[in-house]
Amino acid sequence: MINQVLQWLGTTALMVMYVIMSFFPEQYPWNLVAGLTGGLLYFAWSFRTHNTPQMIVNAAGVLVCVAGLLRILL
Repeated sequence: MINQVLQWLGTTALMVMYVIMSFFPEQYPWNLVAGLTGGLLYFAWSFRTHNTPQMIVNAAGVLVCVAGLLRILL
């Protein structure tokens, strides 16, 4: 049950990221926040399910979003 919730919340967050990127670019950096949220949720799921390739992809996505947010804040 928890794994399904993590996947669906991650899917929703990533879909929000794509909508913001495609239709509301002026809302930057909220696309990064949505991507970071989705990446963290999918990372948690991949960790729980021992899906190493997915863990690597999501860790990379999280790092990219964090770097983008830090670039804005610093």
